[in-house]
Amino acid sequence: MRVLLIYCHPRADSYNAAVHREALRALREAGHEVDDCDLHAEGFNPVLGAADLGLYPQSPANRAPVQAYVDRLLNAQALVFVFPVWNFGLPAMLKGWFDRVLLPGVSFDMSDPRHIQPGLTHLRHVVALTTYGTPRWRAWYLGDAPRTLMRRFMRRLTDGRASIRYLPLHGMNTATPAMREAHLQRAAAAMRKIT
Repeated sequence: MRVLLIYCHPRADSYNAAVHREALRALREAGHEVDDCDLHAEGFNPVLGAADLGLYPQSPANRAPVQAYVDRLLNAQALVFVFPVWNFGLPAMLKGWFDRVLLPGVSFDMSDPRHIQPGLTHLRHVVALTTYGTPRWRAWYLGDAPRTLMRRFMRRLTDGRASIRYLPLHGMNTATPAMREAHLQRAAAAMRKIT
């Protein structure tokens, strides 16, 4: 299966980097064709500027600034995200990927604004592997926007055709080595379930 692995963390020595390496290893061992997209290493520009916003509703012209990323998304059969939750939301660079790549005419069709249609129906799996500094109850209390984005928004964009998995490690700031290792194992197991 063709898997687009979107990784977003600036530091190679971070725990998220370890999760990324484990996910990549498990996907390759399972025989998947992996497009490993490290947003920081690739220098992805997350800013939706005035010119981009002007083009936003104009499909297919809106693709031009991010055509390579759109092509990678449309080529994928599965989408895996690895990222930390910062300030109870997505890191800015990953949020920018959502804003700039999940465009009208790509991830949804809004030719009839009253009946917006999903555009990522080719995806069979969406998996998010993430970490939170805080415990689960605090994320829940504050609305847990990243979980909602992955579980509800991505479900809508795939028209419910993709299996959606959200695998967080809460309490990263106080996680023991055993807890971190268990999360790595869960991440690898989730990659093996992509079929």
